[in-house]
Amino acid sequence: MSTSLRETAKEKGIRYFLISFTDLFGVVRSKLVPASAIAGMQKDGAGFAGFAAHLDMTPADADMFGLPDSERLIQLPWKPEVGWLPSDIYLGGEVVAHGPRTVLKQVLADAEAKGYLVNTGVECEYFVLTSEGTAVADSADMQPKPCYDQQALMRRYDLIAEICDHMQTLGWGPYQNDHEDANGQFEMNWDYSEALTTADRHTFFKYMTKTIAERHGFRATFMPKPLPTLTGNGCHAHISIWSNDGNTNLMEDANGELGLSKLAYHFIGGLLKHAESMAAITNPVVNSYKRINAPRTTSGATWSPNTVTYSGNNRTHMIRIPDSDRIEVRLADGAANPYLLQAALIGAGLWGVENQANPGKRLDIDMYADGHKVQNAPKLPLNLLDALRAFQKNKTLQGILGSEFADSYFKLKMDEWNRYMQHFSEWERQNALDV
Repeated sequence: MSTSLRETAKEKGIRYFLISFTDLFGVVRSKLVPASAIAGMQKDGAGFAGFAAHLDMTPADADMFGLPDSERLIQLPWKPEVGWLPSDIYLGGEVVAHGPRTVLKQVLADAEAKGYLVNTGVECEYFVLTSEGTAVADSADMQPKPCYDQQALMRRYDLIAEICDHMQTLGWGPYQNDHEDANGQFEMNWDYSEALTTADRHTFFKYMTKTIAERHGFRATFMPKPLPTLTGNGCHAHISIWSNDGNTNLMEDANGELGLSKLAYHFIGGLLKHAESMAAITNPVVNSYKRINAPRTTSGATWSPNTVTYSGNNRTHMIRIPDSDRIEVRLADGAANPYLLQAALIGAGLWGVENQANPGKRLDIDMYADGHKVQNAPKLPLNLLDALRAFQKNKTLQGILGSEFADSYFKLKMDEWNRYMQHFSEWERQNALDV
């Protein structure tokens, strides 16, 4: 039985609830509900017009309802009178199959049926920009190699410490904060958890970071490549597969290569097999392909892949094996929908386990320096259109994530691409006006 939100409000001093859902494009949509009305909302859900969000609905559709997950309540640490609730969306009494949180829950249900518990963590990179979003907020942050720069890190101490304090209050287990590879770029890490919890926290983290940055007079962005000459925002995902009881990490094998089990390598094989089409989800915006197919940045490296390869503890590949207990997927960027990111990676990886996918030879080379020497390694898509076309052709991945989701996602993303193609840039004028 779910927790009574009315009673929770009384106990915790909550005056309002944000009943939220995440649409197909990763935008968080909410209604602010007074505690006096939460009992009805908990029973029936908060009403939304689905067409008004990035969902595959029309203006003629009836209201859909966001049914809050009371067990996932997060009380805003900076405004404890407000509670944030992720919700699952329903239309006509039926769950909306293409809702991102629903897609992930279905993938996890399939995993559980096979005897697996999936634990994940994410590394969220973001830029702190001026309030206008046009430049790095810290004009003194100008080193060509600013990664881990203590001086620049501590000039943003008040902002970073406030966010980290909030994560401690919430019990997330934050353990490090650092200045990343680009000027004005930061990363904050917290403990891994089961995948749905990670996705909920990832969603809330982005909201929290943007909110706290605004309170300090800045603008935080997770845009994949907000500044053309600097390293982009990745969202590296760490994944481990456990027994359903949570007692045994099935990716570990003391006798296996690099300490990984056969299951782990089959999981890697599934990710490699579906990487090109998976990019439509892990790298979901036009700007994403300015990151994964970028020329060398001012720091000397992009820290992003452009080829479908894996390695040991080597950050120049799409998949890294940092330790014997997990793998790291370095493909995704900051625009990835937190729920669809987890669903795509877990679904593709477990397909590899089920089908004993062979990942091929591990490459322990510097892909930035010697990648051109690698034969027959698939390249990642050059743009969003290529990724969407690959996704459309991949009926296996579509089946894993659900055909209704696949159809809706492709439809809306193709519409986004077509709108982008209607945009005329100054570059076009400069290079074609006099042809």
